[in-house]
Amino acid sequence: MSNFVGDLNLKKYEDYVNVFDSLSHPARIKIIGILAEGRQYVSELARLVNISRPLLYMHLKKLETARLVTSALELSENGKAMKYYALENFELQITKELLHQLSETIVIDNPSGNH
Repeated sequence: MSNFVGDLNLKKYEDYVNVFDSLSHPARIKIIGILAEGRQYVSELARLVNISRPLLYMHLKKLETARLVTSALELSENGKAMKYYALENFELQITKELLHQLSETIVIDNPSGNH
């Protein structure tokens, strides 16, 4: 398993769950597509995705948790704090073999005892 997301070498299924979860919404795929062209200021990013800033922040939090994006706070010339987001460099290859390896480490508890 040689998948890398940012500085994270994905090894455990929990690492993959965060990435899969972060990629499970069209708005987050759109955000990644926009950031692939270069970093963006949060207000401009919200405009480009066509969603509110609070909703954008919710999506960005998921992407940050998976380490697919990073943020940086910068001061503008007039002293205003501006938050920028950038896409991390990552490479993912999902194969049936990878999913098989991950599945072998997953234990699903069945509290009712039914199978």
